[in-house]
Amino acid sequence: MNSRLTSPRALAIALASAGVIGAVGAGAYTSARAVGAPTTNAVAIAPAAMVTLPDFSTITSRDGPAVVNISVTGTMKASDDEAAAEIQGIDPDDPMFQFFRRFQGQMNPRGQQQQREVPVRAQGSGFIVDPSGIIITNAHVVKDAKEVTVKLTDRREYRAKVLGADAKTDIAVLKIDAKNLPVLALGNTKDLKVGEWVLAIGSPFGFENTVTAGVVSAKGRSLPDDSYVPFIQTDVAVNPGNSGGPLLNTRGEVVGINSQIYSRSGGYQGVSFAIPIDVAIQVKDQIVATGKAQHARLGIAVQEVNQAFADSFKLDKPEGALVSNIEKGGPGDKAGLKAGDVIRKVDGQPIVSSGDLPAVIGQQAPGKKVTLEVWRQGERQELQAKLGDASDKPAKVAKADADVGQGKLGLALRPLQPQEKREASVDNGLLIEDAAGPSAQAGVQAGDVLLAINGTPAQSVEQVREVVAKASNKSVALLIQRGEDKIFVPVRIG
Repeated sequence: MNSRLTSPRALAIALASAGVIGAVGAGAYTSARAVGAPTTNAVAIAPAAMVTLPDFSTITSRDGPAVVNISVTGTMKASDDEAAAEIQGIDPDDPMFQFFRRFQGQMNPRGQQQQREVPVRAQGSGFIVDPSGIIITNAHVVKDAKEVTVKLTDRREYRAKVLGADAKTDIAVLKIDAKNLPVLALGNTKDLKVGEWVLAIGSPFGFENTVTAGVVSAKGRSLPDDSYVPFIQTDVAVNPGNSGGPLLNTRGEVVGINSQIYSRSGGYQGVSFAIPIDVAIQVKDQIVATGKAQHARLGIAVQEVNQAFADSFKLDKPEGALVSNIEKGGPGDKAGLKAGDVIRKVDGQPIVSSGDLPAVIGQQAPGKKVTLEVWRQGERQELQAKLGDASDKPAKVAKADADVGQGKLGLALRPLQPQEKREASVDNGLLIEDAAGPSAQAGVQAGDVLLAINGTPAQSVEQVREVVAKASNKSVALLIQRGEDKIFVPVRIG
């Protein structure tokens, strides 16, 4: 066959000339048959919209010089056996680990574990945001660092000073003594769309200025250990060493900072997370000005609203942050929040999941007044709260222990004795002597104190029975106290 006819366009033109198919236009081609057209053996070729992919090479050549490699040396304290394994580079699961552990025991015949300094070396990425040498990276990249070295793409190296690091958002700011450096343009995360192309530049496994591309998978992701950040989820290949590097849109603007990966192997498995640039710049500006970043807090513990809770509290859908515990005298307490309230909006911004609340509150300045829209006893209410400082006492997120089950409530209850009330620091409640059936499956344990059921204080066993009997949706929400923690547990009884 003539090589000129091997392309789809050339083949289509040749077939049209031979009368096998209809005439073709100048665009791309797809096989189609017009509705209502007479049926023939010919296949009509209709023009399709041309898809233009972003020119990653242009972005890389233009913006790559503003991405830097970061090398960190420092020390950390470790026990004798940990130090031995660290020094020898042995994984604790390796059989040789036990050899060095016994060897350490011979060197320390008393068998006492001692703390010693172990050298730490790490690598990451960063990017320049000011020509005078201001660099943004991740806080975990420079953690425990005694010496930080920044290497540019032209192979110049600088000793960097850590201006400050914020563990709550995983943002750190560095400064190198240089001038007229290339910088990256900053974008707006709010304009970023799910499905949009994005590009990562960094140093995975130490391979400097490595470029990977993908799309935005989701926005506003809440991770268990990073509740102050509404992460951008992508399928861009990000590996150890990419941390702190930029996530760029197709215009070459930074929209995020690559921070974490979801992995069972330690390497990339298709899911990576980036800190929105809006959050990073807010923290950067505070660090440059004061050397630290401040975050606000409400002084409450919240948990997820699932369908069982939505049924119990008569919500139209399982959204919001369920207040399970309130710090006495804290901002939430002063605002009038109560256990059982479901916070649905903050200053008009919807709270879809419980993780949204710490992220929204944490980005505010301490002392700011916000309007909270809450759902209480089947009604919508608005409360005004003056936010506190997260550095005083951080709020925590309570979680239910397990999924709910089916059947009767399955609780053996008795009133608390006066001494037990004093020990538990409660005025009312019932001691759970035994939990079976759906309550046990939901995570309720013997020794827990039942404080309320469906928002009604638990004052007697008869009262609990009445509430269960009146539960039209056959689902109840139990507020229990376990030690110093208070959490809501949904129990389905139908």
